[in-house]
Amino acid sequence: MTTKSAAAAARATVYGYPRQGQGRELKKAVEGYWQGRVDADALRASAAELRGATWRQLAGAGLHEVPTGDFSYYDHVLDTSVMVGAIPARHRATVELDALDGYFAMARGTQDVAPLEMTKWFDTNYHYLVPELGPDTVFTADSGKQVGELREALALGLAARPVLVGPVTYLLLAKPAPGVSPDFDPLTLLDRLLPVYAEVLADLRAAGAEWVQLDEPALVQDRTPAELGAAARAYGDLGGRTDRPKLLVASYFDRLGEALPVLAKAPVEGLALDFTEAAAANLDALAAVGGLPGKRLVAGVVSGRNIWVNDLTKSLATLGTLLGLADRVDVAASCSLLHVPLDAAAERDIEPQILRWLAFARQKTGEIVTLAKGLAQGTDTIAAELAANRADLASRAGSTLTRDPAVRARAAAVTDADARRAQRYPERTAAQRAHLNLPPLPTTTIGSFPQTAELRAARADLRARRIDTAGYEERIRAEIQEVISFQEKTGLDVLVHGEPERNDMVQYFAEQLTGYLATRHGWVQSYGTRYVRPPILAGDISRPDPMTVRWTTYAQSLTPRPVKGMLTGPVTMLAWSFVRDDQPLGDTARQVALALRDEVNDLEAAGTSVIQVDEPALRETLPLRAADHPAYLAWATEAFRLTTSGVRPETQVHTHMCYAEFGDIVGAIDDLDADVISLEAARSHMQVARELAAHGYPREAGPGVYDIHSPRVPSAAEAAALLRKGLEAIPADRLWVNPDCGLKTRGWPETRASLENLVAAARTVRTELAGS
Repeated sequence: MTTKSAAAAARATVYGYPRQGQGRELKKAVEGYWQGRVDADALRASAAELRGATWRQLAGAGLHEVPTGDFSYYDHVLDTSVMVGAIPARHRATVELDALDGYFAMARGTQDVAPLEMTKWFDTNYHYLVPELGPDTVFTADSGKQVGELREALALGLAARPVLVGPVTYLLLAKPAPGVSPDFDPLTLLDRLLPVYAEVLADLRAAGAEWVQLDEPALVQDRTPAELGAAARAYGDLGGRTDRPKLLVASYFDRLGEALPVLAKAPVEGLALDFTEAAAANLDALAAVGGLPGKRLVAGVVSGRNIWVNDLTKSLATLGTLLGLADRVDVAASCSLLHVPLDAAAERDIEPQILRWLAFARQKTGEIVTLAKGLAQGTDTIAAELAANRADLASRAGSTLTRDPAVRARAAAVTDADARRAQRYPERTAAQRAHLNLPPLPTTTIGSFPQTAELRAARADLRARRIDTAGYEERIRAEIQEVISFQEKTGLDVLVHGEPERNDMVQYFAEQLTGYLATRHGWVQSYGTRYVRPPILAGDISRPDPMTVRWTTYAQSLTPRPVKGMLTGPVTMLAWSFVRDDQPLGDTARQVALALRDEVNDLEAAGTSVIQVDEPALRETLPLRAADHPAYLAWATEAFRLTTSGVRPETQVHTHMCYAEFGDIVGAIDDLDADVISLEAARSHMQVARELAAHGYPREAGPGVYDIHSPRVPSAAEAAALLRKGLEAIPADRLWVNPDCGLKTRGWPETRASLENLVAAARTVRTELAGS
C-alpha cells in the first residue's frame, strides 16, 4: 500500500443524519398519528418522503455513500429491540395486534402499561429507550425496517450503507427486565443474540448491501477484560461468517483505547473512529497496533457534536497522518449528525459575519466532501475553500464578541470561599424548617406547567406584532394566576409559577445573557417528537438585567405558600448549548455561574425563600472515561456552588436532575451542597433512592413518583406505592414528593389528574406514618 493509493481511494460519508426534516415534518406526522389526524399509511408515506429527500440531498452534496437504517419514528435503540425481537412481555399483546401502535406503546406507555425506561445516550442530550432483558429472553430476527430502507435508497440509484446498533453496545445499554434479579448481566445473552444479528446481516446482503455499519460507542468507555472479550467474540463470530456484507465497526464520542487492538484484530473489513477530540489518542493507538493493513478506515475529522466550522487545514493534516495506517482512508463526521441542527443557511437573524463561523449538518456534509476531495486530489483543488476557511476562523478568533475584559477579571478573582455557603447543612436545615413550616413529605413540582397551544400562539403573536408587549404580558399573568390557583386547590405545599413565559429552560436564559446567540430553526432531537433549539454560546457571559425576578415575585404575591424561583444551572447551560471550543469548559462554566449568582441573589432579595437551580445535565456531561471524571466534577460542582452560595441560611436551595444514571456520581451530587434534590425515579422504580441511601446522602431528596414523559396518569395507589419504596431508602423527614421532571410537554387534563393523585398519595402515606 502506498500513500498515493490510499489518498486516491478517499471517499466522503456520514454515519447518520437528522431525521426531522427542515420543517420538523416528522414530528408533525407522528404527533398527528397519535392524535388520530394522520393514519398509518400517511405516516409511513411522510417518513419515506423524508428519507428519500435526505438521501438525495446527501448524494447531491457529494457523499459517495449514504447511511440507511438510522431513520427512526422515535428512537434507534428501540428500533434495535424490535429488530432482535426483544419486546417486553407487557407490550407483546399490543405489538401483535398492531406493530406500529405497539412500538409507540413501548416508547410512551399506555394508561395501563408502563413504557420502557428512558435515559441519555452516552454524554449527549439525546435520550434512548433502555432494552429490558432477562435470562428467559428469546431473540428473533426482524430485518424488515432495515431491509426496506436499504431497498428505498438503492431504488434511487444510490450507494447505501445500512447502520445498526452493534450487539455489544446493545447489551451493555440494556437493563434487567422488571422482576429479574438486578445482578443479571445482559451481556451473558451475547451468544444467543449473535445468530440473530447474523441473520439480519445475511438479509441485508441479499437485499444488496455491500457494507453494513455496526455502531459500538460503548467500547470507548472503560471496559473490563470480560467485556473486551465479548467484543472479540462478537466480531470473531460475525466476521467469520461468509453470508454477510463487509462490516464497518464504528465507535465514537471518545478514544477507543484498549478496545482498539481487539477490533483491529477482528475479521472485519473496516473501522470508523473519532478523530476530533480523541484525535491524538486514537492516532497513537492506531500506530501502536501497526495500523489497519488491508482494512478501510473511516476518519471522523469533522465534529458531529458541535456547530463551529471545521479547521480544514488541521483536519487535512490528521488525514495525511492516517494515510499510511490503512488500506483506504475515507472522511466522515466524528459521529452521527443527529446531534446538530439541519442547515445554518436557514438562519436569517444571525449576522452574516457570525454565520460564517457556523456549520450545521448540511454545512458539515460540505466540509466532509471538501476534505475528501483535498485528500484524494490534492490541496490545490480546494485552495479557494481553504482560504475562505482560514478567513472564517480568523474572523471568529478576533471578534470582540468572544472576549469581555470585565467578565474575565471577575472570573479570575473568584476564591474557594466564594463557592461555599457560610453555614453547614445541619444549621441551614434547622433555619429552613422553622422559616418554611412545611408538613412531612412536602409536595411540589419540578417547575414548568403545560405549554399550551394558547401560550405558544401568544409568543407567535408577539413576534409577528399581532399583539403588543402589554397584551402578551396580560396573557402571561392570567396563566400564572391559573397555575397558582390550581396548585393551591390541589394542596401542593411548595408552588411554582409554571414558567409560561419561557420557550425553553436554556434558551430563555441564553436570550438574556451576553455572549449567546439564538437560532430560529436550529432544532435538534432530544427524544421522540421532543425537539429543542440549543443556543450557541459564542462569547464571554454576563447578565445585564434580572431575568426571572419579576414573574416569580408576581406569583408569590398571589399566595401565602412559598413559590420557588426557577433557574437552569451552569453545567446544563453549557451542556444544552453549542458551547464555545476556544477555551476550557471550566472557564466558561465559571462565567455562567457568576451571571446566575447575580440572579439568585436578586431573587432572595425580592423575598423568594426557595430557589431551584436545575442541573439535569450534570451526569450526561460526565466524561466517558473514569480517568477524566475528577477534573470535570471539580469544576462542575464548583460552578453550582458558586451560583448558590451567596444566600442566607434560611433560603432553601433545590436542584433537579432527570433521565441519566446517577449511581456513579452520588458523591458529586453530595458535593453540590444543595438542600433538596429532586430526581427521576418512576421508570427505574426508585433505583436512585437506593443509590442515595447506599452513599449515605445526608440531605433532603424527592425521587419522582410521576413519570411525566408518558401520557398515562398514575393512580394515587401507584404513586403511594412508589413513595413507600422511597421511604425504604430515605427517612420521612428528608423525603419530598414530586414528579420526575417538568410538566411542559404534558396536557392540562393529565396534569391535573396526576398531581391530584400525587397529593392524595402523599396524604395517604402521611396518615400511615402518623399511625405507625
